[in-house]
Amino acid sequence: MATHAISGEERSFSIGTVLSRTFGTLGNNPIATFGIAFLFGALPQALYSYFIGSTLTMADRQSTFGVIAVSIASGVIYMLLSMLVQGALVRATLAHAEGKRASFGECVGTGLSMAVPLIGLTILLMLGIMAGFMLLVIPGVILYMMWSVAVPALVAEKSGIFNAFSRSRFLTKGVRWKIFGLQLLLMVVVLLLSSLLGVIMVAGGMLPRVNGGTLAFSPVYLAISAVSNMLIIAVWSTAQASLYTALHNWKDGPQSRDLADIFA
Repeated sequence: MATHAISGEERSFSIGTVLSRTFGTLGNNPIATFGIAFLFGALPQALYSYFIGSTLTMADRQSTFGVIAVSIASGVIYMLLSMLVQGALVRATLAHAEGKRASFGECVGTGLSMAVPLIGLTILLMLGIMAGFMLLVIPGVILYMMWSVAVPALVAEKSGIFNAFSRSRFLTKGVRWKIFGLQLLLMVVVLLLSSLLGVIMVAGGMLPRVNGGTLAFSPVYLAISAVSNMLIIAVWSTAQASLYTALHNWKDGPQSRDLADIFA
């Protein structure tokens, strides 16, 4: 079991603390974190790419409407599953911060209970950030940093969608440049991993190919993609939850409510 991280921390914020808690959570509870990231994130993404890619390749004009309908339905399901992962990994991260270990079932239960409000929050967040990027990019970056912990705030505090935005704005105030550095670091790691896997797939001839009008995916390509996406989803989602925990401790002090009360 992990030590009780929160009570021993000083009232300060550091990127090192966020990264330490991120990898501590993943290492302490790999079944819940990586298992959820794989089953509800990476695996559906791989299946989505396989079936939708093949369908779009074989589609003709008569089946265009059906392809669009299937794509939209699949996209909705994928978003729902993505939000389930977000909520579930917030639960795992908060448990680790208290020196506990949330079970796979407890994490999934939290994700299921918060999936719908998380979708609403995510849609509003994306629309706001897109509008900001249309205004010469910088406003979009500012909004992203300001709202970077809205998702874990919604799950952990059950404050409602709009209050989650306000809560995130309060927690991130004063350290948004540090948060920008953290997000940039995570993006660089993701890009490096994606580039490395891309080079491996090109060198091994594993990229999808059109064969007889059908987009063919090799089993090795699907397996590597799934593992890569699992790692990215697990690390990224846990890092956002760890960021929320560090900001909460910095602004409000150690969490006073027990997990049993938070997720009752």
